[in-house]
Amino acid sequence: MLTHSKRVLFVLVLVVSLFSFSAFAQASSKITLASVGWTGVTIKTDIAVSVLNSLGYDAENLMVSVPIAYKAMSTSDADAFLGNWMPSMASIADKYFEKGTVLKYAINMDGAKYTLATPTFCADAGLKDFKDIVKFGDKLDWKIYGIEAGNDGNQVIQNMIDKNMFGMGKFTLVPSSEAAMLAQVQGMAREGKWSIFLGWAPHSMNEYIDMTYLTGSTDETFGGNDGTATIWTNIRSGLVKDEPNVARLLKNMTFSVSMINQIMITVEKDDSLSLGQAGLNWVKKHPEVYKKWLEGVTTIDGKSAVNAFEASLKKQ
Repeated sequence: MLTHSKRVLFVLVLVVSLFSFSAFAQASSKITLASVGWTGVTIKTDIAVSVLNSLGYDAENLMVSVPIAYKAMSTSDADAFLGNWMPSMASIADKYFEKGTVLKYAINMDGAKYTLATPTFCADAGLKDFKDIVKFGDKLDWKIYGIEAGNDGNQVIQNMIDKNMFGMGKFTLVPSSEAAMLAQVQGMAREGKWSIFLGWAPHSMNEYIDMTYLTGSTDETFGGNDGTATIWTNIRSGLVKDEPNVARLLKNMTFSVSMINQIMITVEKDDSLSLGQAGLNWVKKHPEVYKKWLEGVTTIDGKSAVNAFEASLKKQ
């Protein structure tokens, strides 16, 4: 029979144990998805965050640069990244894959595009291939328009300039935000001014800019297949062991180019919509997509993931 002092000690141990377990459970439910300021990646990440939150996790979208995303995963400050464009991102990502601190993990989109582009009127005048760029240097004002500083696409362009590939040594890379770069290109096109810029699909730019992707990319630039890209979901080493349910969801989450394009166009037409909300609106109309994502996945406490996510969608 327990004495009074032993009862008190037992209760205290029990309370501390329950508190510790509760604190551990709360800490383990935190999921951080690294993201970058690219519309398509933001849409995918915001959707994933919403799904995770509906399942009982405390998920967030951490907006950083590409190099910081990999640094964060390698130090377990971020759990995953849904925007690994390959092969163009190899110069940043491969060293983490080789060290084993970040896992390549799963393809989330096939048939993407990431390479240099130009307004179609420039292509019609002869700017069709990488080897043509230097021929029109004066018309291009010896500038190539990129996106945010430090991203992989800018690094590819700068490497082309530094190595005088395709005779591009005289060009200057102009870094900018995605939105500012596209506004610059559109404004120049309206005035009949030539430009060459970093373009990609999926993105609504393909709908509202009359643009042409250049041919001639090599393995040293945007890949040997004219910039055709595969987009991977990368995860930190240890996520599969620590959070197998989350890892299963992230492996299941695939996206089509047409899906992301449609969501982007919706936002272009209604700027009151956030990218995440537009994404959820699309998902809500396509249960066959989210049901596939949730196969083999449960809520954090083991209940039906489909029921939980559909209940969340009804509140949108």
